[in-house]
Amino acid sequence: MEFTLKSISPQGIDAALSKAEVYRFLNEPEEAESICQDVLAVEGNHQLALRVLGLAITDQFTGGAADRYGQAEHAFQQLTDEYERLYYLGLLHERRAKAQLQAGRPPHTVTVLLEAAMRNYEEAERLRPAGNDDPILRWNRCARMLQSRIESDWHRVVEIEMGE
Repeated sequence: MEFTLKSISPQGIDAALSKAEVYRFLNEPEEAESICQDVLAVEGNHQLALRVLGLAITDQFTGGAADRYGQAEHAFQQLTDEYERLYYLGLLHERRAKAQLQAGRPPHTVTVLLEAAMRNYEEAERLRPAGNDDPILRWNRCARMLQSRIESDWHRVVEIEMGE
């Protein structure tokens, strides 16, 4: 059965996006994603809708092949502010790495994702607004992940492979 989607009014965009953010906080990312798609159908380059859409998609990452990494990346690539684009691409890589770790992937296999996130955060740090330390906070989190869990698990994988 096929349905024709209904359009929201341009005047309702702000309220709709407020609802989308609430749904994300309630851990209902599919609801938030749907609202963002409705907003983007009316205003195709709405920056907040693109940002929330990308985040809602990353909220659904499980570390499996069905993760829609490309769709989240596409949403973030459309952000026109360079700082935001770099910062949210960093979040994308970081969240993908975390999802893959939770799915049981060996930590050393996600190192490249964490390093990509850190590069994005470093670039975003150079462009950040005064007083905005978000990219530093995220970079530090990635560094701590690499220094602790990843490093110890990496050594364990090497020992297993070497037969020790």
